[in-house]
Amino acid sequence: MAQDVVYDFHMHTILSDGDLTAIELIRRCIVNGYAGMAIADHCGAGTLERVIRENEADCALAREYWDFEAYAAVELTHVPAASIADLARHAKEVGAALVVVHGESPVEPVEPGTNLAAASCPDVDILAHPGLVSTEVVEAARDHEVYIEITARQGHGMANGFVARAAIEAGAKLIVDSDTHSPRDILTPEWAWHVARCAGIPEDMLAGILVGNAHAVLQRARANRIGARGQ
Repeated sequence: MAQDVVYDFHMHTILSDGDLTAIELIRRCIVNGYAGMAIADHCGAGTLERVIRENEADCALAREYWDFEAYAAVELTHVPAASIADLARHAKEVGAALVVVHGESPVEPVEPGTNLAAASCPDVDILAHPGLVSTEVVEAARDHEVYIEITARQGHGMANGFVARAAIEAGAKLIVDSDTHSPRDILTPEWAWHVARCAGIPEDMLAGILVGNAHAVLQRARANRIGARGQ
Protein backbone atom coordinates (compact mmCIF):
# COMPACT_ATOMS: atom_id res chain seq x y z
CA MET A 1 0.00 0.00 0.00
CA ALA A 2 1.31 3.43 -0.96
CA GLN A 3 2.19 6.00 1.67
CA ASP A 4 0.05 9.13 2.08
CA VAL A 5 2.79 11.65 1.28
CA VAL A 6 5.74 11.95 -1.05
CA TYR A 7 9.13 13.65 -0.90
CA ASP A 8 11.41 14.57 -3.80
CA PHE A 9 14.87 16.12 -3.81
CA HIS A 10 15.77 16.09 -7.50
CA MET A 11 13.67 18.46 -9.61
CA HIS A 12 14.45 20.96 -12.37
CA THR A 13 13.16 24.39 -13.37
CA ILE A 14 13.65 26.76 -16.29
CA LEU A 15 16.99 27.71 -14.75
CA SER A 16 18.41 24.54 -16.29
CA ASP A 17 16.32 22.27 -18.53
CA GLY A 18 12.93 22.15 -16.81
CA ASP A 19 9.63 23.55 -18.08
CA LEU A 20 8.41 25.38 -14.97
CA THR A 21 9.48 28.27 -12.81
CA ALA A 22 10.44 27.36 -9.27
CA ILE A 23 7.28 28.71 -7.68
CA GLU A 24 4.98 26.92 -10.13
CA LEU A 25 6.87 23.67 -9.60
CA ILE A 26 6.47 24.06 -5.85
CA ARG A 27 2.76 24.76 -6.16
CA ARG A 28 2.19 21.70 -8.32
CA CYS A 29 4.09 19.57 -5.84
CA ILE A 30 1.89 20.72 -2.99
CA VAL A 31 -1.20 19.78 -4.98
CA ASN A 32 0.29 16.32 -5.69
CA GLY A 33 0.63 15.54 -2.00
CA TYR A 34 4.27 16.40 -1.37
CA ALA A 35 5.47 16.82 2.20
CA GLY A 36 8.81 18.37 1.22
CA MET A 37 11.07 18.90 -1.77
CA ALA A 38 14.30 20.34 -3.11
CA ILE A 39 14.95 21.94 -6.47
CA ALA A 40 18.25 20.66 -7.85
CA ASP A 41 18.89 22.35 -11.17
CA HIS A 42 21.86 21.25 -13.28
CA CYS A 43 24.91 23.32 -12.39
CA GLY A 44 28.59 23.68 -13.07
CA ALA A 45 31.16 26.00 -11.56
CA GLY A 46 29.87 29.07 -13.39
CA THR A 47 26.17 28.80 -12.58
CA LEU A 48 25.74 27.32 -9.14
CA GLU A 49 25.78 30.56 -7.12
CA ARG A 50 23.14 32.23 -9.31
CA VAL A 51 20.92 29.15 -9.46
CA ILE A 52 20.99 28.63 -5.70
CA ARG A 53 20.20 32.31 -5.07
CA GLU A 54 17.30 32.47 -7.53
CA ASN A 55 15.66 29.20 -6.52
CA GLU A 56 16.06 29.93 -2.83
CA ALA A 57 14.06 33.14 -3.23
CA ASP A 58 11.00 31.17 -4.36
CA CYS A 59 11.60 28.38 -1.87
CA ALA A 60 11.68 30.95 0.93
CA LEU A 61 8.40 32.39 -0.38
CA ALA A 62 6.77 28.95 -0.21
CA ARG A 63 8.09 28.32 3.29
CA GLU A 64 6.77 31.65 4.52
CA TYR A 65 3.35 31.84 2.87
CA TRP A 66 2.42 28.18 2.34
CA ASP A 67 4.26 26.66 5.32
CA PHE A 68 5.76 24.16 2.88
CA GLU A 69 9.32 22.90 3.11
CA ALA A 70 10.99 23.65 -0.23
CA TYR A 71 14.74 24.09 -0.50
CA ALA A 72 17.27 25.14 -3.11
CA ALA A 73 19.77 22.42 -3.99
CA VAL A 74 22.05 21.82 -6.97
CA GLU A 75 22.78 18.90 -9.25
CA LEU A 76 26.44 18.93 -10.23
CA THR A 77 26.20 17.65 -13.78
CA HIS A 78 28.99 16.42 -16.09
CA VAL A 79 31.62 18.21 -14.04
CA PRO A 80 35.11 16.66 -13.83
CA ALA A 81 35.08 13.91 -11.23
CA ALA A 82 38.14 15.40 -9.55
CA SER A 83 36.30 18.72 -9.07
CA ILE A 84 33.30 17.31 -7.21
CA ALA A 85 34.63 17.75 -3.68
CA ASP A 86 35.54 21.41 -4.25
CA LEU A 87 32.29 22.24 -6.05
CA ALA A 88 30.13 20.47 -3.50
CA ARG A 89 31.83 22.29 -0.64
CA HIS A 90 31.40 25.63 -2.43
CA ALA A 91 27.74 24.92 -3.12
CA LYS A 92 27.12 24.37 0.58
CA GLU A 93 29.09 27.51 1.46
CA VAL A 94 26.89 29.66 -0.78
CA GLY A 95 23.61 28.24 0.51
CA ALA A 96 22.72 24.94 -1.15
CA ALA A 97 20.55 22.92 1.21
CA LEU A 98 21.53 19.71 -0.59
CA VAL A 99 24.08 18.68 -3.19
CA VAL A 100 23.05 16.07 -5.74
CA VAL A 101 25.58 14.65 -8.18
CA HIS A 102 24.57 13.43 -11.63
CA GLY A 103 25.81 9.85 -11.55
CA GLU A 104 27.07 7.56 -14.28
CA SER A 105 23.72 7.00 -15.95
CA PRO A 106 23.61 4.38 -18.73
CA VAL A 107 22.20 6.96 -21.15
CA GLU A 108 24.72 9.82 -20.77
CA PRO A 109 28.51 10.09 -21.19
CA VAL A 110 29.34 10.93 -17.58
CA GLU A 111 33.04 10.76 -16.74
CA PRO A 112 34.03 7.43 -15.17
CA GLY A 113 34.93 7.95 -11.53
CA THR A 114 32.07 10.38 -10.92
CA ASN A 115 30.12 7.87 -8.85
CA LEU A 116 33.03 7.15 -6.54
CA ALA A 117 33.98 10.82 -6.17
CA ALA A 118 30.40 11.67 -5.20
CA ALA A 119 29.95 8.71 -2.88
CA SER A 120 33.19 9.56 -1.06
CA CYS A 121 32.42 13.26 -0.57
CA PRO A 122 31.14 14.52 2.80
CA ASP A 123 29.42 17.49 1.14
CA VAL A 124 27.39 15.36 -1.31
CA ASP A 125 23.95 14.27 -0.13
CA ILE A 126 22.54 12.26 -3.05
CA LEU A 127 24.17 10.29 -5.85
CA ALA A 128 21.59 10.40 -8.63
CA HIS A 129 20.90 7.58 -11.11
CA PRO A 130 24.37 5.98 -10.84
CA GLY A 131 23.84 3.22 -13.42
CA LEU A 132 25.77 -0.03 -12.99
CA VAL A 133 27.12 1.04 -9.65
CA SER A 134 30.08 -0.86 -8.18
CA THR A 135 30.43 -2.43 -4.76
CA GLU A 136 33.16 0.11 -4.00
CA VAL A 137 30.76 2.97 -4.71
CA VAL A 138 27.84 1.70 -2.63
CA GLU A 139 30.17 0.94 0.28
CA ALA A 140 31.64 4.44 0.05
CA ALA A 141 28.12 5.90 -0.02
CA ARG A 142 27.23 3.88 3.06
CA ASP A 143 30.33 5.03 4.91
CA HIS A 144 29.90 8.70 3.96
CA GLU A 145 26.11 8.78 4.42
CA VAL A 146 25.43 9.63 0.78
CA TYR A 147 21.97 8.55 -0.33
CA ILE A 148 21.72 6.57 -3.57
CA GLU A 149 18.86 7.44 -5.86
CA ILE A 150 16.22 5.23 -7.38
CA THR A 151 14.87 7.40 -10.17
CA ALA A 152 11.51 7.71 -11.86
CA ARG A 153 13.25 9.22 -14.90
CA GLN A 154 12.96 7.32 -18.16
CA GLY A 155 16.35 6.12 -19.42
CA HIS A 156 18.19 6.87 -16.20
CA GLY A 157 15.93 4.35 -14.47
CA MET A 158 17.12 1.43 -16.62
CA ALA A 159 19.52 0.41 -13.86
CA ASN A 160 17.13 0.87 -10.91
CA GLY A 161 16.96 -2.84 -10.13
CA PHE A 162 20.74 -3.19 -10.20
CA VAL A 163 21.16 -0.07 -8.04
CA ALA A 164 18.58 -1.16 -5.47
CA ARG A 165 20.07 -4.62 -5.07
CA ALA A 166 23.65 -3.34 -4.76
CA ALA A 167 22.71 -0.69 -2.22
CA ILE A 168 20.62 -3.03 -0.08
CA GLU A 169 23.37 -5.67 -0.03
CA ALA A 170 25.92 -3.07 1.09
CA GLY A 171 23.66 -1.40 3.63
CA ALA A 172 23.68 1.93 1.76
CA LYS A 173 20.68 4.21 2.06
CA LEU A 174 18.26 4.60 -0.86
CA ILE A 175 16.05 7.51 -1.83
CA VAL A 176 13.35 7.74 -4.53
CA ASP A 177 13.29 10.92 -6.65
CA SER A 178 11.51 11.99 -9.80
CA ASP A 179 14.18 13.93 -11.71
CA THR A 180 11.27 16.12 -12.78
CA HIS A 181 11.64 18.23 -15.91
CA SER A 182 7.96 18.80 -16.78
CA PRO A 183 4.61 18.69 -14.93
CA ARG A 184 3.93 15.12 -16.02
CA ASP A 185 7.06 13.96 -14.14
CA ILE A 186 5.93 15.14 -10.71
CA LEU A 187 5.40 12.22 -8.35
CA THR A 188 2.33 11.20 -6.44
CA PRO A 189 2.54 8.96 -3.38
CA GLU A 190 1.23 6.06 -5.46
CA TRP A 191 3.73 6.56 -8.27
CA ALA A 192 6.69 6.81 -5.90
CA TRP A 193 5.59 3.49 -4.37
CA HIS A 194 5.42 1.86 -7.81
CA VAL A 195 8.86 3.18 -8.80
CA ALA A 196 10.38 1.71 -5.65
CA ARG A 197 8.52 -1.59 -5.86
CA CYS A 198 9.36 -2.06 -9.55
CA ALA A 199 13.03 -1.56 -8.70
CA GLY A 200 12.76 -4.72 -6.65
CA ILE A 201 12.76 -3.11 -3.24
CA PRO A 202 11.06 -5.53 -0.82
CA GLU A 203 7.68 -4.40 0.36
CA ASP A 204 8.73 -4.40 4.00
CA MET A 205 11.47 -1.86 3.21
CA LEU A 206 9.30 0.62 1.33
CA ALA A 207 8.12 2.74 4.25
CA GLY A 208 11.65 3.06 5.57
CA ILE A 209 12.91 4.31 2.22
CA LEU A 210 9.97 6.37 0.96
CA VAL A 211 9.17 7.99 4.30
CA GLY A 212 11.98 7.34 6.78
CA ASN A 213 14.95 8.03 4.51
CA ALA A 214 13.14 10.84 2.75
CA HIS A 215 12.27 12.58 6.00
CA ALA A 216 15.90 12.25 7.11
CA VAL A 217 17.03 13.98 3.90
CA LEU A 218 14.45 16.72 4.48
CA GLN A 219 15.83 17.23 7.99
CA ARG A 220 19.34 17.42 6.53
CA ALA A 221 18.21 20.07 4.03
CA ARG A 222 16.60 22.06 6.83
CA ALA A 223 19.72 21.88 8.96
CA ASN A 224 22.01 22.79 6.07
CA ARG A 225 19.86 25.81 5.25
CA ILE A 226 19.87 27.01 8.86
CA GLY A 227 23.63 26.54 8.96
CA ALA A 228 24.14 28.51 5.76
CA ARG A 229 21.95 31.33 7.06
CA GLY A 230 24.02 31.49 10.22
CA GLN A 231 27.36 31.83 8.45
